[in-house]
Amino acid sequence: MKLLLLGMNHRTAPVEIRERFAVPDLVPVLHKLADAEEIQEVVLVSTCNRVEVIATTHQPEAARLRLGDFFARGGLAASPVEVEAEQLYEFWDRDVVRHVFRVASSMDSMVVGEPQILGQLKDAYRDAVEAGTCGPVLSRLFQRGFSTAKRVKNETRIAERPVSVAKVAVELASQIFESLDDKRALLIGAGEMIEAAMVSLQREGLSELKIANRTVAHADELAARFGGTAHGLDELDTLLQGADVVLSCIACDEPLLSLDRIQRALHARQNRPFFLIDLGVPRNIDPAVNDLDTAYLYDVDDLQDVAAANTEEREREARRGERIVLEEEQRFDGWLVALQAVPAIRHLRARAEAITAQEMGRHAGALQLSDAQLEGVEALTRSIVNKILHAPLSRLRAETGREEGLAVLEAARELFALDDASAPGGHIDAELQATSSPGSRDEPHTEPGDESGEDAGNAEESEERHER
Repeated sequence: MKLLLLGMNHRTAPVEIRERFAVPDLVPVLHKLADAEEIQEVVLVSTCNRVEVIATTHQPEAARLRLGDFFARGGLAASPVEVEAEQLYEFWDRDVVRHVFRVASSMDSMVVGEPQILGQLKDAYRDAVEAGTCGPVLSRLFQRGFSTAKRVKNETRIAERPVSVAKVAVELASQIFESLDDKRALLIGAGEMIEAAMVSLQREGLSELKIANRTVAHADELAARFGGTAHGLDELDTLLQGADVVLSCIACDEPLLSLDRIQRALHARQNRPFFLIDLGVPRNIDPAVNDLDTAYLYDVDDLQDVAAANTEEREREARRGERIVLEEEQRFDGWLVALQAVPAIRHLRARAEAITAQEMGRHAGALQLSDAQLEGVEALTRSIVNKILHAPLSRLRAETGREEGLAVLEAARELFALDDASAPGGHIDAELQATSSPGSRDEPHTEPGDESGEDAGNAEESEERHER
């Protein structure tokens, strides 16, 4: 049995390709993939930034072609999608484990440390379980992925420091005011930076938002989405008097907020603290404002310096996270090898016994042996078979705890032709598979004492589930 992952993400394929695979209901797609003879288990992860199919298979090349065809045809889209070879990535076995664990831990996200992807992976896992396409191997893989994410979250500080300029600005505001629950914000402009800041401000508890823009209709669009109010730039003097946090990012040749204008607003506010964030280039706020006692001004360079320092800190924490992923990857490898070693050992012994019985049946009559002599020959052949198998079977058992165990197991299956039903003794395979099927979908999705990881990232699930 092999693990296979085929997918694309924000680094390899543009959004116009990825969006073709955004299917509202994954269950029909899962059923279509799982109905293929070459696929035993399958999970489909579909977000705005990634589309990945993870499967188990006993027919690697056929499964690879099947999943490649899924992407070439655009999933269940009505028309084919032109997907370039370089837009897809392909992982096998241990690389699949590492990739899933890194994705769950948000180490493969657009912004390392962002937690939204964990909730999306949990949704994908639940969809596959409900569809009946996620068996014991992929269940264990995703459960260990959730536990790995929990470890990374608890044992590192990878998500503590924001790395986007807008989020840094909001974090600084929360430090100055301690709490933003009772504060009012004025945002000047209506672009992407303003929108990102509004999301962060609302997450910090700030509920009163006013948006001022040259084109009031654009401000109206944002205000409607975030529960704020829209205004024109001609209202700035009045708006400044009631604002505690001012964030400006608008095109202008001269500073929109002059020193004189800010001084008048402070006088009207009776010198209550004023936090101003200038994200404009050229600058929107006169730098001299920073000399005022109760005005705290940060420009885009200040924020970028903080964001860069936070990025370095996240990178250090990410290296710690990678070590955790490696530890969990090795643990999963050991479980996977042990899972496959037992049936492989049973399979090899059954093949040997079937060959012995078949050859005895063919030659016993010609040897004209008495019953006692026949029993002696059978005992001798069993002894020879056991001695021949002793070393390879002992080695297989010993390798289950080693890093190279899966490779040794695959090599053994190849050397003894265990996946070739036409090989000597292969006639016993169907009977053996009927009595022992480790990859059966009827098996439970959890194991006694296994960490399901369902509590990993519960806090994050309350956040918006869009990996952006």
